[in-house]
Amino acid sequence: MRNIKWIFCLFLLVVAGFWIGFHPDFWAQDNIILLRNQFLQLTGLIAISSMSLILVLATRPKWLEPWLGGLDKTYRLHKWLGITALVMAVTHWLWIEAPKWARDLGLIEISRPPRPSREGMGALQQFLMSQKHLAEGIGEWSFYAAVALMVVALVKLVPYRWFVKTHKLIAIAYLALVFHAAVLFNFDDWMTPSGMILGVLLLAGAYSAVLVLTNRVGRRSTITATLEKIETFPTMQSVEVTVNVGRQWPGHRAGQFAFVTFDDKEGAHPFTIASAWNPSDGRLKILIKALGDYTSTLHSRLKPGSTARVEGPYGGFTFDDADARQVWIGGGIGITPFLARLKDLAQLPAGARRNIDLYHAVPVEDEKLSLRLKDLAHRAGINLHIIVDSRDGLLTGEQVRKDVADWKSASFWFCGPRDFGTALSRDLTGNGLPDTRFHQELFEFR
Repeated sequence: MRNIKWIFCLFLLVVAGFWIGFHPDFWAQDNIILLRNQFLQLTGLIAISSMSLILVLATRPKWLEPWLGGLDKTYRLHKWLGITALVMAVTHWLWIEAPKWARDLGLIEISRPPRPSREGMGALQQFLMSQKHLAEGIGEWSFYAAVALMVVALVKLVPYRWFVKTHKLIAIAYLALVFHAAVLFNFDDWMTPSGMILGVLLLAGAYSAVLVLTNRVGRRSTITATLEKIETFPTMQSVEVTVNVGRQWPGHRAGQFAFVTFDDKEGAHPFTIASAWNPSDGRLKILIKALGDYTSTLHSRLKPGSTARVEGPYGGFTFDDADARQVWIGGGIGITPFLARLKDLAQLPAGARRNIDLYHAVPVEDEKLSLRLKDLAHRAGINLHIIVDSRDGLLTGEQVRKDVADWKSASFWFCGPRDFGTALSRDLTGNGLPDTRFHQELFEFR
């Protein structure tokens, strides 16, 4: 989380800072139209720059994962940028309309400054000036479309399949806004650092938008797999799917996930891989929780012998640190990455293993899954704690601190409900655990 917070803040600081650096008196204009024009430039710059980075991140660039801490963190940054773009776009629109409203209400008088002369302008600048009204019209309608689509993306009440389809349309609105920005950005500012950064972002964003619209995102990382087995865990309302990926799969590390498409109409869903990778076996196990109208019917929809598309692997929740002591906490279906890691550890000699405590906190215990966990924990040589809410109460940081005497020297790996993880993190870091030792999978893609 720390990395994406710094990157988010640094991005906004660079985008806005360079522009302000070349317009230090932008807020001191004595004419409302000149003041409005300056704020239009700044808010528009931040909005279109944020949207550009959003489109780049939407292509799931693997080269960025080490910098951001995994694709789950990439999508969290994607969400923050979406909120920023939405706020800045609305502010940009208000700066266009608010002076008119104030004038119509008799609150202010507007005197327009003289229009700049076209004498001495180059051919390119004159061409851009001639496209101004077209760019303003396209920008207005693209703004309305983009705002509506971003609201749909942020409101989780919209079903996932519709979210995926409408979210894709943002790429079309973005390309229209690229034209709007290219025409209306102050011509003299293109040769400043601010303009050069904007130019790079617009090119990268436009290329990414084309990848999104032509369904090329993740294509090089996608393979076709065959469904072999479907096993249900009714108590946990979950289903485990075994797929054969053969030798096409590049391999994965325990804790990573993949985008899996079982139905073209539904699209790809992200699922954590519950198995360690064995090239000689060529199979992946995916544990899926019934969380929506689609995943709740998978047990009846999926049939052995059918095909699926698997894209990946992605993610940085891979238990990488130098600490000899680790504590794992899986809330409900959040046990999935730990299942894969347990299978890895079970294959290692006892001397190569770490000292690990694993907590599996669940509302209701699934005996079949618990038996599997106990067997894997025994073979991997770790301490297993199964916490059932109705029997043991809710798992808290205080309980973990009582159970694990040397918890301050451990690294913590959490996967589960966000609020649960936040509560544990606050307790542990509030009692002396460095926040860099608490690793949380942010498995939310909306």
